[in-house]
Amino acid sequence: MTRRALELLASTAVPGALALWWPGGGTWAVLGALGGALAWLAWDERRAQRVLAWLREPSASRLPDVGPWWGELVERTRRALKAANRKARKANARLQEFLLAIQASPNGVVLLSKEGTIEWCNLTAGEHLGFDAKRDLGQRIRNLVRDPTFITYLNQRDFARAVEIDGRHAHPGHPQRISVQIFPYAKGRRLLLTRDITTIELAEAMRRDFVANVSHEIRSPLTVISGFIETLQTLPLQEDERRHYLALMQQQAQRMQTLVDDLLTLSRLEGSPAPDDSQWVDVADLLDEAFAQAQALAGVLHAGRQLLARVPGPAAEVAGARSELLSALGNLLSNAVRYTPADGRVEAGWRLLGEGDLEFFVTDNGPGIAAEHLPRLTERFYRVDRSRSRDSGGTGLGLAIVKHVAQRHGGQLLIDSTVGVGSTFRLRLPPARVRARDLG
Repeated sequence: MTRRALELLASTAVPGALALWWPGGGTWAVLGALGGALAWLAWDERRAQRVLAWLREPSASRLPDVGPWWGELVERTRRALKAANRKARKANARLQEFLLAIQASPNGVVLLSKEGTIEWCNLTAGEHLGFDAKRDLGQRIRNLVRDPTFITYLNQRDFARAVEIDGRHAHPGHPQRISVQIFPYAKGRRLLLTRDITTIELAEAMRRDFVANVSHEIRSPLTVISGFIETLQTLPLQEDERRHYLALMQQQAQRMQTLVDDLLTLSRLEGSPAPDDSQWVDVADLLDEAFAQAQALAGVLHAGRQLLARVPGPAAEVAGARSELLSALGNLLSNAVRYTPADGRVEAGWRLLGEGDLEFFVTDNGPGIAAEHLPRLTERFYRVDRSRSRDSGGTGLGLAIVKHVAQRHGGQLLIDSTVGVGSTFRLRLPPARVRARDLG
């Protein structure tokens, strides 16, 4: 027996034995000891029950009154439970932080049981795959995502690569493509990851279209030049015929040079930081230079018959890159000159708006543009009439350049047009880049 057990026996059995030994001798002493031990055991069991009751619902503010020995056990248990609760709270906090991080992810995450039911998922996965991230917990994923490509992917159980399916928001004219891949783990469970690749696919499609358009635009003048070179090499020509062919070759070479220049301009605009407000450019001087270039082009294309009018505005300056702003105005004016008939009229000028914005405008009375084409005019190589655009010498990049210049200066390009009436193009710059100039 332990020392504490002996002390307990002495504290109960010995007094009982003494009490019964006095009148009746040794037998009574034994009975007294047993009676005292039983009494102590009964009382100790009561204290044990109190301890068990407290263990079922432990509380630091409500400890059972069970004496010094059981009390020490209760205190040690209380400290152990407190430490365990502290660890559990920390672990739960870390888990919640981890789940919040997954919720914030732009990729979808789904945890699947070995039966294929959803155990947990973030909101992004629900958006990608078209189910409710909370309501559909416990549902089979194959019952919620019925895309044939995805079902085949599940059935084949070959998860070495991702598959692509339509997203919940996909509809004609507005594609949405979702990449889905499954990763098995832990006793048949599976991790399903989703990623919206719509932007990537659109960018890839734009890249393919861009390369195809550039190739096509360069191939046409190259074909013409090659044909003329072959003609000059193989046929005896009169001097006037020779000069005519050389002029046409120069024209096509200039067309290619213009295309290359526009491509380099776009590349420079996209790859450099936006202009700051440290350089101020006089608005009148800017428009004068662009207007002079347009007059020269009109003289070449329309033999001076087209009317170009410069509309003066208030004295002002704009902050930005002079070369970029000149390129934007030059493209707006050259487009108007190219697409307005020889007997038409083109006006260009600027004005200050009520909130301090400055607006350059170019207006023509040409054929106008149908409403369905307006949203796409700033796309690279987009043309309303391809054959007419090539005849006029346009590259299909001018309005894309204007849009980039406007955005880099915090402004916007606005287009209004009516078929049979004409068009107005407005390059609007914000008040932060505009200041009135004192002529005195």
